[in-house]
Amino acid sequence: MHSARTLACEEPALCGTSPAGGHAATAGPATRVDYEAAFATFLSSRGVPYVDANDHRAASFWGAAVKSFDFLVYPPGGPAWLVDVKGRRFPYTAGGGAPRYWENWVTLGDLEGLACWEQAFGPGYEARLVFAYLLEGAESRWPAATRFARAGHRFAFLAVRLDAYRRHCRRRSPRWQTCTVPAEVFRGIARPVEEILDPATTGGRRRAGEGPP
Repeated sequence: MHSARTLACEEPALCGTSPAGGHAATAGPATRVDYEAAFATFLSSRGVPYVDANDHRAASFWGAAVKSFDFLVYPPGGPAWLVDVKGRRFPYTAGGGAPRYWENWVTLGDLEGLACWEQAFGPGYEARLVFAYLLEGAESRWPAATRFARAGHRFAFLAVRLDAYRRHCRRRSPRWQTCTVPAEVFRGIARPVEEILDPATTGGRRRAGEGPP
């Protein structure tokens, strides 16, 4: 692994207040390890080199504990990715309530940790959040992304650059220190991972208004 320089990291921009108080959602029947393993298998199936970087311990930057990331990914012809995988059900339902699509909440610690690692690794590396969606319900509502099957589940993987997420996020729950990006905005900044890895073959599916890779 690239030798990281110990640097002070920028404090993440404070997310604005969301109208809904929100709460920390649970991942559902697929555990966090399932989501990470699914993403690793997806990368392997496409021949993309990666390193499993998550040892489930926190590193220290200037004496403060910082959350580790999950994967170091080496896409062809581009900067390496520092990836934090976020598993979410699509849609998410709880307590008989209405299904919620495009759940993309993260913690402020997630954002701070990725910002620290991106600064420490320096040029040639960029931090990304990869949302691994466990696909359920009506297929007509699913993301326009490759549906990847593993262990009886189907997944879609969408990536967002850290700087784009931080620019658009809003505070979700002060109690749980979480934030989120409004669904319509998120759909504009998120990209299917396979489109970024191989834009020549999948770029035609890109929706109007989506951000750059």
